[in-house]
This record gives sequence, structure tokens and C-alpha cells, in this order.
Amino acid sequence: MKNIRIIGLFILTALGFTSCEDDDNLIYTAKAPSEDIAFTSTFLSEYVLTDATKTNIAERFVWNSPDFGIATPNAYDLQGSATEDFAEVVEIGTTAENNLGVTVEKMLELATTAGLDNDPNTVDMPNTGVLYFRVRAYIGDGAENAPESFSEVTTLNVVLPEDIEAGSGVEMSSWGIVGSATPNGWDGPDVPFYTTEEANVIVAYANLVPGEIKLRENNTWGGDLGDATLDGILDADPDNNIVIAEAGTYKVTINLSDNSYTIEEYFWGIVGSAAPNGWDGPNVKLAYDYNTDTFKAVVQLVDGEMKVRMNDKWDTSYGDGNLDGVLDTEADNNIAVTAGYYLLTVNFNTLEYSLEETTIWGLVGSATPNGWDGPDTKFTPDFGNPGVWIIDSIDLVDGEIKVRANDAWDASYGDLESDGVLDTENDNNISVVTGTYKVTIDFSDEASPTIVIE
Repeated sequence: MKNIRIIGLFILTALGFTSCEDDDNLIYTAKAPSEDIAFTSTFLSEYVLTDATKTNIAERFVWNSPDFGIATPNAYDLQGSATEDFAEVVEIGTTAENNLGVTVEKMLELATTAGLDNDPNTVDMPNTGVLYFRVRAYIGDGAENAPESFSEVTTLNVVLPEDIEAGSGVEMSSWGIVGSATPNGWDGPDVPFYTTEEANVIVAYANLVPGEIKLRENNTWGGDLGDATLDGILDADPDNNIVIAEAGTYKVTINLSDNSYTIEEYFWGIVGSAAPNGWDGPNVKLAYDYNTDTFKAVVQLVDGEMKVRMNDKWDTSYGDGNLDGVLDTEADNNIAVTAGYYLLTVNFNTLEYSLEETTIWGLVGSATPNGWDGPDTKFTPDFGNPGVWIIDSIDLVDGEIKVRANDAWDASYGDLESDGVLDTENDNNISVVTGTYKVTIDFSDEASPTIVIE
């Protein structure tokens, strides 16, 4: 018979072998692996975690098999942590295979450990963050002195959509729109779809340009859909890109029960003597906020009147004849406003609306179209990411810029250290050279706001 025991850190010796002919001492040497263990998975740029999808597999982690130099099966521990140094290790699972599927529920548990939640009222607990994962390979039962190998740490960005309005029931879907007609092109990230009150029906609101689109899940290829026959039914045929002929804002609806879909021009906007473009328009467009299932816009208004209408046309328009905070189609129902900076929020399910004074951030400076005197080029808030404001495209010339609120110097920011962190120091103008830029500012951390110019 053979008796096997572990000696030291890397020597595994089998002693006392007895054969039919003579006695042999067989020595097996377990060593550090010739190839480090490493993840071979392709990870997403972002993982959306919700209770509604907690039984789904959020990610299947896949890795290679390191060779410890001994014919003994390897075992693997997938480990997670809230910190990169793995000060506290969370054991996700153990397997003899080279992969392990991790559910949304398990990631939500780790996200809770990392101090994340989806409650907008817990200001000390953000709804976005990073989770850390690694895999440990070992032989035998993983005893303390057994040879082992750890992969490099991989980071996964996670989002727990905030439940801003209880009962809205809207969540981000795993489906999205990708293509040359979308803002981010064929590489994504995709324009997201959202759930609706109707089961298996999802909807997206997308600003598209002439080009082509396809529909896919999780920002990845494989199982992507188009419409090769142009019959309004999605299919997986080759050469099935959907052509977008004209630039516009569109509502794309998919019924996942039968793969039927529609694409229609759809947007709401503000028009009137109080609005920037007067009664002739074009409208100041409202953006969809899935957190509250409402449409919103930040806008600078002057003394005057306004209405809300669809698609820059008078076919469907609303005012508030009763001044009761509910939109209606009555005669003489223009909404009177005084000059100021406002956030307009409209719930088109109930026609309730609110118009609240707010802060609107803008870009000012010698490099901007209107110079240091303004008016400033206004940022648009990303309603899905509170605190984030974006100028999608601005033409700048050689010069300097700053960020300020409501066209005034009461609150202004530059970047003295040129490190992407906004500050209020003196002589902190940001130098730029001539070009077309996308500018993003992030005030979600008010103590350390940031700017990205690209």
C-alpha cells in the first residue's frame, strides 16, 4: 500500500510503498506552478444589480489551470472583497472546475459589505462602486502549508439603481442599442432599455444620427438582433442592421415575448416666450429619468409663458389652466413663469409636474464661444447618475475655461493642479487648445468634484 504525507512547504512524499517484488520509496514533489493562475473571462464595463434579477448569473468567472507538478486534481476558491488588499475575504464558492457562475444575489451581498445600497436617502452609502475578485488555486484540501497560487485581483464596477420613487417599478434592462447611429458607435456602451408596467416590454429613448443600429444584451456580442426582412420582427439573421435615415430623438419599444419592435420619433420639450427659443422653437428637450419614471429638463427661463409639447409640434401640447400642478389641454392654459434657473419634472403617467429653482452649471472662458462674459455653454445633467453633468460636444479655441453656476461668479471652479479635480483656488483657469471636446463634470462627491475633457 502507499502512505502519503506532506513534508515542508513544497515537498509531498509517499513512503512505505510495498510491491510484490521489493520495497520502493516513491517521492512526489509538488512545486510552485509553472504558469500563474489568471482569469480568462472578458468582463463588462458595468454590472447592474437589482433584486428583481437576483437569481440571474451576473458573471461566470473563468480561469486557467496551473500545473503544480503532481497528478492531483486542483481545487479553486473564488474570493471577493470590498477592498483591493483583501483585508476581509469573502468566500464566493469552491469548485474543482475552471469556472464558477456568480449570481446577482451573491454580488449584492458583497456590495452590501462594500457599503453600497440603492437607497437615495443614505448619503453615506453610494449606489455605485467597485468590487474586487481573485481566484486561489491549490492541491489537496488546501491545508495551511499546501502549495497555492493566487490570480491578480480583478475589479468589477457595479451599479445598484436607486429606488428614488417607491412604486415606479422601472429598472434598467440588460438590453441596449448599439451602432453607428448611436452616440457611442459600435463599441458602446449601449443606449439602455428600461422595463415598463407591461411584462416583457422594454423601452429606450435614444438620440440617433443617420446610420445603423442593432440590439444586444449586456453590451456584448452574441445573440444580438436586427431586422433583415424589415417586417417589424427582430431576428438573428446576418446583415440585419436596422437603418436610421434621419437624426432625431426616438422611442424604441421591444416586446420580448414575440420580438416585435417599433421605432418612432418621440420627445417632450418646453416652448414659449419664457423659453430660450421662444414660441417658434425648437423645444428645449426633456430627458427621461428612469429612477422616477419622469421626464426632466434644466433650463434658464425669462419672464414670460411656456407650454409643454411633443415632437416640436402642436398636435399634443399641455399647459396648466387651473394652476394646480397638473398639466391639461384647456384653452388659455399657458404657464406663467419669472426669470430664473429651473428644473422641470413631468410625470406623463399622471400629468403632474413641478418647476423648481435649481443650479445649472456652465462652461465659461476665453476658449468658449461666448468668452468670459457669457452666457455660458450649459451642461446637461445625467439624470441616471446624480451629480454628473455633460456637454456632449463643444468647439473650443486656444485659451482658458472655468466651470461656474448660473452664469455668475458666486460658485466657480478651475483646476490649479491640472489633476482633473476641480477647486476654488486662485489662478486656477484650465488651459485648452483648439478642438472639439466632450466635457464631463461630477459633483456627486461635493468635497472633491472632478472634470474630464476629452
